[in-house]
Amino acid sequence: MTSKIALGNVAIVLVQPQIPENIGAVARAMHNMGLNRLVLVNPKNCDLDRMSKTATGSSTKVLEGMEIYVNLREALAPFQYLVGTTARIGASRPALARPGSLARRLIPISQDNLVAILFGPEDRGLSNDQLRFCHTIATVPTASFSSLNLAQAVMIFCYELLLATDRPRQDTPVPRLANSFELEGMYDHLREILSKIGFLDPQNPEHWLLNIRRFLARIPMRAREVRIIRGVCRQVDWYVSQFDGTEKKK
Repeated sequence: MTSKIALGNVAIVLVQPQIPENIGAVARAMHNMGLNRLVLVNPKNCDLDRMSKTATGSSTKVLEGMEIYVNLREALAPFQYLVGTTARIGASRPALARPGSLARRLIPISQDNLVAILFGPEDRGLSNDQLRFCHTIATVPTASFSSLNLAQAVMIFCYELLLATDRPRQDTPVPRLANSFELEGMYDHLREILSKIGFLDPQNPEHWLLNIRRFLARIPMRAREVRIIRGVCRQVDWYVSQFDGTEKKK
C-alpha cells in the first residue's frame, strides 16, 4: 500500500506573525489541505475578528484550536522533527529541500513523530538564530522575486504535504525521535562542556555549535541516544573537575 503523510502529526508554526489577516489566510490554506494544528509564537497582533475575516467558514476551527506561545523554544519542545523555511539562501542557511521532496521525506517520519514547519515574520523571515532549532531548511524556488506572501508559502507546503505519496516499501518506519525539548537540553549540555574544555570560541559559541547541530541533525536521534551523549558530557565534566580542583571531596 502506498503510504502518505500523517497530516494530524504535522503543525504549522508562525514565528512572530504581524498581520492578523495573514494568520487567517494561513488557517484557511491549512484547512483546505487537511492540516489543523496551528502554532503562533509571539504574534504582534492576535485580533481574532480580523483573522476570521480571511479564514472564513469552517476554517475558523483552526483558529479556535491554535496554540500561542511567547517563547520559540517552548513552542517547539514537543516536536520531534523541525523544518525551517526561508527565501534567503547562503552559507549560513543552505536550502536542503524543496516542498515536494521535503513532503516525501516526511512520510515515514510523520507516522510516529510530531513534525513542525516554521515560517518567519512577513517582513524578514526566520533569523539564523531561529533556524538553528531546525533539522532541515526548505525553500520555494521562484523565477526572480523570491519573497512570497505568508499564506501563499504555507499553501505551497501544505499542498505538497497533501499530495505526497511514496512507493510501497518494506523499510522499518522511522521510530519515535527525541523531541526538541530533549535535543535543546543536550545542546545546552554540549555548549557548557565544550566551552569548559576550550573547544568552543567563548566570543561566539553559537557559531561553532551550529556546525555540531547540523552534523547531528543528519542523524535522526532517539531519546536514548540523546541520553548517551549527555552521559558522555557528564563524564567529561567529572574528568575535567579532577584537574581544576572543583570536584568535591567526599
